[in-house]
Amino acid sequence: MLARIWHGVTAAEKADEYLDYLNQTGVPDYLATPGNRGAFTLRRVEGGRAHFLTISLWDSLESIKGFAGEDYERARYYPEDPNFLLEFEQKVQHYEYYANTK
Repeated sequence: MLARIWHGVTAAEKADEYLDYLNQTGVPDYLATPGNRGAFTLRRVEGGRAHFLTISLWDSLESIKGFAGEDYERARYYPEDPNFLLEFEQKVQHYEYYANTK
């Protein structure tokens, strides 16, 4: 299994609104893609900025490509993202996922 990790930054005062937007756009797109095993959103407010990580779990590289396209390392953005994000990272990170549970 693979994990895809995206990072974004908004102004702290837009953090709640952006979280709602993520839950209407990216997260449903992850979950609707065949081969997706789940998606998680993390948020940390630090000073005047809110950092977001989305972590999505995938069966295979092919399933990630079903979401992201052939250039699967490229970040995927949505039309309203410029209203929220302070920067646009071009790449996401991928890791092999190994479950460790209690």
